[in-house]
Amino acid sequence: MNRKPNGLLLGILVAAEVVLAIFTLRDIQRRPAEQIRGSKWLWRIVSVINPGNSVAYWLAGRRYGRSRRAGRAG
Repeated sequence: MNRKPNGLLLGILVAAEVVLAIFTLRDIQRRPAEQIRGSKWLWRIVSVINPGNSVAYWLAGRRYGRSRRAGRAG
């Protein structure tokens, strides 16, 4: 039995990957280099080559944690 891929589902997946890649590139641009594991230009290239790699950036490339704000009393 031959099944053709559902065009609507494929379109939604492609749109989701493009949106995720755009958010990733925007985050890389705005985030200081100290908060990114590895080089910014490498993450940009990897994210554009394969939008699925944007997930890798969010999971492994981005540093999470407390931000250091000057003058903040704790």
